[in-house]
Amino acid sequence: MQAKMTDAKFFVCKCFYTHNYFLKEYKMHVVFENEGQFLKDYKNILKRQGCNTGLKLNHVMNQLLLERERRRNLGSDYLRRKQMIQNQYHHLHPEIYTLKESYFAPEFLELIDLCSQSDVTADKVLNVVSPTGAERVYSFPVFTEEFCRLFMEELENFEKSDCPKGRPNTMNKYGILLNELGFDECFLNQLRDNYLHKIASILFPDWGGEHLDSHKAFIVQYKMGEDLDLNYHYDNAEVTLNVSLGKSYTGGSLYFGNMRTVPLEDTECTEYDHKAGIGLIHRGQHYHGALPIHAGERYNLIVWMRSSRVRNTMCPMCDQKPELVETIGYGDGFTQPTVNLCTLY
Repeated sequence: MQAKMTDAKFFVCKCFYTHNYFLKEYKMHVVFENEGQFLKDYKNILKRQGCNTGLKLNHVMNQLLLERERRRNLGSDYLRRKQMIQNQYHHLHPEIYTLKESYFAPEFLELIDLCSQSDVTADKVLNVVSPTGAERVYSFPVFTEEFCRLFMEELENFEKSDCPKGRPNTMNKYGILLNELGFDECFLNQLRDNYLHKIASILFPDWGGEHLDSHKAFIVQYKMGEDLDLNYHYDNAEVTLNVSLGKSYTGGSLYFGNMRTVPLEDTECTEYDHKAGIGLIHRGQHYHGALPIHAGERYNLIVWMRSSRVRNTMCPMCDQKPELVETIGYGDGFTQPTVNLCTLY
């Protein structure tokens, strides 16, 4: 049975402010505690990868300092943007902010009915979802074509507005944080609690699938002249849902390697051609990426689902027992009755 934690207080681990900084030009995730530590740990590595002048190194350092400032101000900036969006943005399709079963593909509802049965087994569910060729990565229809069209029109309308826009993470410079746009309360919370957790509890019980109590949901956008691909990475999640919403594009196949505990040199990747309306569900710590699109434009809905029962024991980003810092909203999905109330906001 899923734990209901609507009144829980959520936190981030202290490592959020120092770990997993992404340098896109050098395809590196780094730790940045201070300039001295960073130069000691990475200066020679960067030099071997072409960062071999003082100007280039200064550029990298400025990127890191800006990202550190963004993370420190994340909570206050989120509240400011959300308030401005509520005051200024005019919804194109206000009806889609409340989840309805009519938005789902019939195959998805059949899958949910199966997962809701008291005698359901993993084998029964695996006979319904489609394999992708990658280990424990499964696909199935999620939304109707009509809903995808309305959702895309809403996203494009928001992008054209003058409202401030928070971007998903350091790897995706374009996209939309759906909590800021107002999708959490009546759409995404319902999607996670009433639908996705039923699938995850059967397919990923070893990754907290029965106890997914928070999420981070966002749109990633790939377009010529903007982000074209997504580097090899794992998610800050126990279970991830990735739904292709559409647009016309060529290229852009997803690829999956192995879990983060397996050395990268021992990994062979499996490609998957993602189609509109289809969702992929996989373990968050399964390494994956997206190849460049060659033409057109592509939107994907990403839902990182977190289980506080899993991550309260060990932070998936620093591999230590989390040192909690109070935050706003779902944070990174950590909970604890007694916490360090010191906050950076």
